[in-house]
This record gives sequence, C-alpha cells and structure tokens, in this order.
Amino acid sequence: MRKAWLASACLALIACAPNTSAEDGTELIALYKHLHANPELSNMETETAARMADELRAAGFEVTEGVGGTGVVAVLENGAGETVMLRADMDGLPVVEETGFEFASTRRVKSQDGEDQPAMHACGHDIHMTSVLGAARELVDKRDVWAGTLVVIMQPAEETVQGAPAMLEDGLFTRFPRPDYNLALHVNSAMPTGTIGYTPGYALANVDTVDIVVKGIGGHGAYPNTTKDPIVVASALVMSLQTIVSRETQPGEAAVVTVGSIHGGEKHNIISNEVKLQLTVRSYTDEVRESTLASIRRMSENVAKTYGLPDDLLPEVTVLDQSTPATFNNPELTGHVAAHLTDVFSSEAIIEIPPVMGGEDFAHYGRAEPKIPSLIYWLGAASPEAYTESQRTGDPLPSLHSPIFAPDYEEAIPMGVQSLSEAALHLFQN
Repeated sequence: MRKAWLASACLALIACAPNTSAEDGTELIALYKHLHANPELSNMETETAARMADELRAAGFEVTEGVGGTGVVAVLENGAGETVMLRADMDGLPVVEETGFEFASTRRVKSQDGEDQPAMHACGHDIHMTSVLGAARELVDKRDVWAGTLVVIMQPAEETVQGAPAMLEDGLFTRFPRPDYNLALHVNSAMPTGTIGYTPGYALANVDTVDIVVKGIGGHGAYPNTTKDPIVVASALVMSLQTIVSRETQPGEAAVVTVGSIHGGEKHNIISNEVKLQLTVRSYTDEVRESTLASIRRMSENVAKTYGLPDDLLPEVTVLDQSTPATFNNPELTGHVAAHLTDVFSSEAIIEIPPVMGGEDFAHYGRAEPKIPSLIYWLGAASPEAYTESQRTGDPLPSLHSPIFAPDYEEAIPMGVQSLSEAALHLFQN
C-alpha cells in the first residue's frame, strides 16, 4: 500500500513548481548548506539560534532570544486576525556524517554533559529551519493580502524532547501572542521530493524512555543456590514484557515495548547484584500509555517475587524525562490544510498516510490548555531517482538519523517553503 501511493505521488513532481524567487531560493540553499555544515547538539544551539534570530530580524520580525534555553521567538503583527505559529527545530545529532556532501559536517562539539562528540543534521532540522525562514519571508512579502499575527519559533532540543516543554515553561504562550493554529513540517526520508504526507488524528506516538534496575543477591557462579541471580530474573522479565502488547493491549490499539539494552555482571564466574534494562515504550492514546507503563511496573515486581526476591530488593522502574506525548493532528485543521495544498499542488502530491511510532515534542504545543489546533506534516526528501531505484530493488532508503541520510535539499526546500506559506495564508485568509 505504501509503495503504491508513493509511486503514484512521483507523477506529481512536474506539477509542483515552487513560487520561491530564484534570488531568495539561492540564498536559502546557501543558508541550508551553512546550517548543515555547522550543526549543534541539543540545548547547545547558540550559533544556530543567533543566526536564525539575525535572519528573522532582517525579515522584519520582533525577535526575542533565549526562550526556553536557546529558543528564538519572532513576532510579526499585521493587523487584526488569526495568530498562526510556524515552528522549526534547531538541534543536530551526535552522528559522524558519511553523506559525501562537499559541505558535510566535520564538526566535533561539546554536548550538554561536556563530552566531545560528532554532530550532524541527520534528522533534517536544517531543512526545517530553512523552510520556515523562507515561508516567513514570503509571508512578509505578501502581507498586503493577509491580516493577523505570525509567530515563528526556532526550538532547541527536539532530539531530547526537552525543547518544547522548556519554551512553554518559559512563557511561550503567555509572554508572546497565543496562537490560534500551530504548524510544522518534518522531512521524510522514504518519500520522494514533490510530495507531502499528512495524517489526521494521531500522527506520531507517545514515547516513554524507561530504566529498570533488577536487583539480586550476588555470589559465586559455582554456588548459585546461595544467590538470587538478577540475570535470570531479568531474562524472565524481558520475555514477560513481550506479552503486554500481545495479551494485555486491546486488539486494534497500537503499542510497542522494546528492550534496547541489557547489562549485568562483570565476570564469568560471578553472579552480580543487579542488571540494568533500558526500554523504549510507544503508543498513541493516553489510556494505552498509562496501562502499558503500569503493566511494566507490575510485571517487574511480580517476576522478581516469583524468584524469591524480598520487598526491599524489588526492581526499580523509572520513567525518564526523555519522554513525550503523542502528536495529535487536529482533524478539522488537517483537512482544511490538506485540501488547500491539494489545490495548490495536486492530488497526487498531497497524500494521506498512516501514523508512525516515532515521537515529536511538537505534541506539547497542541496540548497546552485550552488546546490549540495543531498540524505537523511530512515533507518528501528523497530524490525521485533514489526513490525509484529503491522501489525497483527493494533496498530501503537511508533512514532519518542515518550517517548517510542525504536529502534532496534543492527540491525539498522550495516545497517546504511554499507548503508552509500557503498553509499559513489559507488560515489567515479564512
């Protein structure tokens, strides 16, 4: 099904000529290359934030820096009307780039923990920033045909899902005009340029990062009867956790429980005192999220009890703050924007797609009470040639977060600019 709609979408490429001027398009591509070559990690985006603040000031916005850390908020008031927010994220990832771009990142930067790490825009945030800035410039140029307030935010720390909550806690919706609508886009490495994917309702998942410390009573590996082996307990727990989705989650509801890391012990003949598990847990609804986390806690305790662990040695289950709620696209807003973009581009270019189990802290903006209608959509980033070859051979395209993710930026950016500016214009004018 996915291959079928994407294959038909490729036919839309001819119909999707962007409106961005040649001069501004060249400048935007140059900005993209600069951002790509100079990524910064989460909560450390000082150079990036300063550059984006300068660009927005030059475009005529009133700009405030340092919101929620390194966040930037830019406001353009243009008479009475709706308030529309456009959001882009700024942070890169600790990945060594292997794209072969002549402007590829070779940077080594300090993380928030002070560690020396590589940096790469392996998730397309450089395209997001460039597209939002380009759309902001277009809306400034067209302000005689719309009225309202445009708010542009450059958000830090999306990759650690800390940036959106930090900006909200720092008064994003109280110090600055509160939006009537929130809009964002995200590149999609499996969709060809010239296409946009949208999902009404739940589009991305609840993401919970969970640590479990399984405790035991260590001792000599030759005398296991004198111990309570945490590796055995942890092994049983890993298998038990797999039944949460298959036997406790209602059929038709989506959930994922993945144990991504298990560490315990130091030597062949020593039974350790503890084993550490690291989990990622995904779902869509709040109800499934809560029940899944409750099941993890219950199973952790009861499996340990089954193996004879006393109450003071039961597992410790911690849900870390690297968690984010599901992203919900307001169905009415999504329908209006999708219909308008279909008129602008074509029905083959604008495609409804299923939700995914990835996560996005953009979700927080739509949950701030009273809830604000919000929409994040997918921007095709694979070259049509690479996409066609992938369909022919069955070999997957490089995914987001891959060191070889090399977006077709010259085609993706104009589509990103025009889709965002058209969506905002439609909301302002209607």
